[in-house]
This record gives sequence, structure tokens and C-alpha cells, in this order.
Amino acid sequence: MREIIITTESGSDLPENLVKKYDIKVIPMHIVMDATSYADGTISVDKIYEYYNETKKIPTTSAVNVGEYIDFFNEIRAEHPDCVIMHLAYSSLASSTYQNAEIAIREFEDIYLIDTRNVSGGCTAHLAKAYEIIQAKKDTVTDYKALADEIESWNKKVFCSFIPGNLDYLKAGGRVSNAAYLGATLLRLKPLIEIVDGKLLASKKYRGSIEKFVDTYMEEYLAKHDVSRKCLYLMYSKGLSQVALDRMKENAIRFGFESYEYVMTGCVISCHSGPGAIGLAGCCE
Repeated sequence: MREIIITTESGSDLPENLVKKYDIKVIPMHIVMDATSYADGTISVDKIYEYYNETKKIPTTSAVNVGEYIDFFNEIRAEHPDCVIMHLAYSSLASSTYQNAEIAIREFEDIYLIDTRNVSGGCTAHLAKAYEIIQAKKDTVTDYKALADEIESWNKKVFCSFIPGNLDYLKAGGRVSNAAYLGATLLRLKPLIEIVDGKLLASKKYRGSIEKFVDTYMEEYLAKHDVSRKCLYLMYSKGLSQVALDRMKENAIRFGFESYEYVMTGCVISCHSGPGAIGLAGCCE
């Protein structure tokens, strides 16, 4: 049977151990600082934070362009001439990556574009599920479009949310008003951002430090979403305390998960979440 290769963008924040385990090809999105564009992964997250501390400006992010996608897919096809490519894209409602990939694949045959309707750890959870489905069917599949449709259908069963670690990034990026920012800061409130059908929506707010409400956040997430106990994806941005990281792991074990994966946000997502963010992602059965 034909080889099936999974591809995605760097905004999926797929941990390196899973990139290797699933043999997934990742194309970088971009971060722009002072008119200089950097491919995600070529600079450290620390550089994002340093830039903000020095300038009080948030770096902007940009999508993979059409030409980059064409080069990316051509390189894969050069190494794997008869392969089928399943490209699980960063949410079409959060970036133009999906639209650019859609244009690029017109140049090719047997590349299937799948909208994860998610970002970061939500994409990671969907990618892991895609790998599982492909492994189960790769030796018997003949209808690759149907396989892609099945994989895409899981975007309704992946649930992801996060809590920014620093509201300064949301304010500087224009995502909260000055009044809302001031009120939240004075009251030490942090908004819960949920990914709902591809859109980032603010819902409830948590008060105090993340270390104090991590248990409540995880309990409420799991009460709302009956995700598979096979694996829980523990999202965080650099700067989250070891106390909170350890507590996330302890809770995953306490709630009966067979495994867990830490998913650290890369530069693209860190431009939105700021340092010390926390999040969860899981996939329902």
C-alpha cells in the first residue's frame, strides 16, 4: 500500500518526541520583530519575551505562504514519490495558513487538507488521533479522501482551552480593552480561553495565581469534556512554575489517565499567551 505522511504547521506545537514517534513533517509559521521575519523554531521563546520587555510591543505572527507550502510538499514528494499526504492544518478561523495551503495543494495530487479547527495542544491531540487512525487502516485503505474526511471529523471531538499567564500580552496585542485589562489586573483575574469550532472565545475568569487554581481548572475542564483517558495534553508556555507543572501531572494521574504529554508553546502561540500560560487538550472517543 502507499505510504501516508502526516504534515502540519509549527503552530500545532507538536512536542519533538511526538514529531519523531509519528514521523510528522512540520512547516514553520513566522514571527515578525522590527520588520524582520523569523521562522518559528529558529529563535527561542525567550527572545519573544525579551523583545516585549524592551519595547512593550508584541511580535506579530504570520502564516506560511503559498510558495513555502509548494516547496514543502515538493520536498516531501521528492523523498517519497508515491506518498499520500494528510495535512492537518492550524485552525482556518485563526490564521490564513489553511487558505494558503488550500491554494498550494492545487498543484498536487493526493494531498488532503484537513482543518483541525484548533491550535497548539488541540492540534497535537488531533494529530495523535490521526496517526492512530492511519496506523489501523494503512494496509487496507483504498479511498484516501474518505480517510481524510474521517480524520477531519475528529475536529469536533477535540477540546482545548488555555489561561494566559500574562494579560500584558493580550492588552498589547489588542485582544482586551484598557478597561477590561485594568479591572482584571486589579482583581488578579485571568480569562479562560476556549477553542470553540475553531474560534478563540473568552469565557469565565479565574482569580489569583495559577498555582492556586490549577486543580479547579483541571477539574472543571474534565467535568465539561469527557475526554479519553488514554492521554491528556498538558499545555504550558515557558515561565509556568514547576509547582504548577508538577500539579498538572499529579492531577492527570489522579484522574486516571494512562499517559500525559507536556506541550510547550512555541514562539507563535507564546506571542498570544505570554509567559506562564497553562492549558489542556484531550480527545473524546
